[in-house]
Amino acid sequence: MLQEMAGLGFEWVELSHGIKIILVPGVLKAVEEGVIKVASCHNFCPLPTGVMHAAPNLYMPSSLDARERDQWLRQSKRTIDFAHQLQASKVVMHLGATEFFWFNPARPVERYLEAHAGADLAADAVYRKVLAKALARLQKRMPPFWENTKQALAELLPYAEQKGVRLGFENRERFEELPLDADHRALIELIAKPAACGYWHDTGHAQIKQDMGLLNHREHLEKNAPNAIGFHLHDVTAEGRDHHAIGTGKVDFQMVSTFWRPEHTLVIELSPRLTVEEVLVSKKRVEELVAARFGR
Repeated sequence: MLQEMAGLGFEWVELSHGIKIILVPGVLKAVEEGVIKVASCHNFCPLPTGVMHAAPNLYMPSSLDARERDQWLRQSKRTIDFAHQLQASKVVMHLGATEFFWFNPARPVERYLEAHAGADLAADAVYRKVLAKALARLQKRMPPFWENTKQALAELLPYAEQKGVRLGFENRERFEELPLDADHRALIELIAKPAACGYWHDTGHAQIKQDMGLLNHREHLEKNAPNAIGFHLHDVTAEGRDHHAIGTGKVDFQMVSTFWRPEHTLVIELSPRLTVEEVLVSKKRVEELVAARFGR
């Protein structure tokens, strides 16, 4: 797997939340032999024993079940240990979700979006009402889940500091996932540990949220850029499908690149359904943007 990536011209990789435990010996061997270097890992990495599919939300820090929160903490520490062993400096994390037993307010929003695919919803008064009602329900239900997440991070961050690994809190694409887009900056300021954590920006997720009317991509980056430590780069099609080749969809990567800094980790995060040619096109486009931004 890693030899293939090196053969495509990549010197660094992110190890995803799809790395099965059986792949670990090969990963370690590739790193030891200098085939590739690992910049970041995505929680949970490697996957818990017996889990055979990508499962970044297998355990959630926001859960009302203390046993699930304990598993999240244990498996997150395991990812940090693995990153430390590979000399990867960053771990990307999901921070849970607000759960609903009966009625998830995301559903009427999703139904409206499906029924009005391709429409400009910015001036749609009916949609704004549907969205406002859903957000009110979400914010009313959210507090205990959000408190659990913050408490879980308070337990995990000292361990990450000890290992010299920074945690990147990723913006999410689903309506009910945490943090809410407006809360990223406040969360990092509350933690006040810039050496241990930061904001991780996913371009596809931000575009999906922009299409939903939940944020403005540029304004969101302006607010969170001071705390950013890395980016997941992928495009979103006109139909709203993400993880597509860079430059083939709606994401304004020229705008996104103006927020890059030399210390950021840039990860091209594409669907496994894409072709090798699409991977190489994406790599070339990012390299062009890096050269334009930094002059190299």
